[in-house]
Amino acid sequence: MTAAASTLEERVAEVRGRIARAASRSGRLPESVTLIAVTKTHPAETVLEAFTAGLTDFGENRVQEATAKAEEVSQSLGTQALVAGGPRWHLIGHLQTNKVRAAIGTFAILHSVDSERLLRAVSGAATSPIQVFIEVNIAAEPQKYGVTAAEVPALVAIARELPNIEVCGLMTVAPHVADMEGTRPVFRALKTLAQRQGLRGLSMGMTNDFEVAIEEGATHVRVGRALFGERP
Repeated sequence: MTAAASTLEERVAEVRGRIARAASRSGRLPESVTLIAVTKTHPAETVLEAFTAGLTDFGENRVQEATAKAEEVSQSLGTQALVAGGPRWHLIGHLQTNKVRAAIGTFAILHSVDSERLLRAVSGAATSPIQVFIEVNIAAEPQKYGVTAAEVPALVAIARELPNIEVCGLMTVAPHVADMEGTRPVFRALKTLAQRQGLRGLSMGMTNDFEVAIEEGATHVRVGRALFGERP
């Protein structure tokens, strides 16, 4: 973030510019990348300000927090949300099976599905197709959620057989490293896995490494700090 990028509108423009340049370097259009503004722990007022600044996709980690926030945002937007379309919510944090029904009522896309049990719970609770990403722990970090690379084919096959599940891609959280180039092999491995399964969606890349992720094929990047600063 540059010193000059002091307002949210300026920070949004700066991040979009970085996305555009990274997309160009990989021979892609900026429109091929969905910018998910990560608003976890930020209040509804921040979402409304970001929505006014042109952001449409928002990522949250916790179902309960997001449900309350989404309701507050919807009430504040009123008819504007009905006419122009309101924010689209993405669940990017771990989902427990006992929160599935609440999640489906709030989120358009679930980025963190990582088990057959969870897939079946989502399928059973949904009344219409819902988009999901299969979360993969590419770097095999013990503290992180996600299936192993070897488990991906079987879980994708199950997802494709279940009603009301639209498996649109794979998701990962890369290790935190000092040099963002160190994340490139992780993103490249996820893209290879997705291609083998005939999947185009790649949810990968955050504030520290989203440009590398885009160069390696990311279709969705999850950016919080570069837009909103440190979380409260």
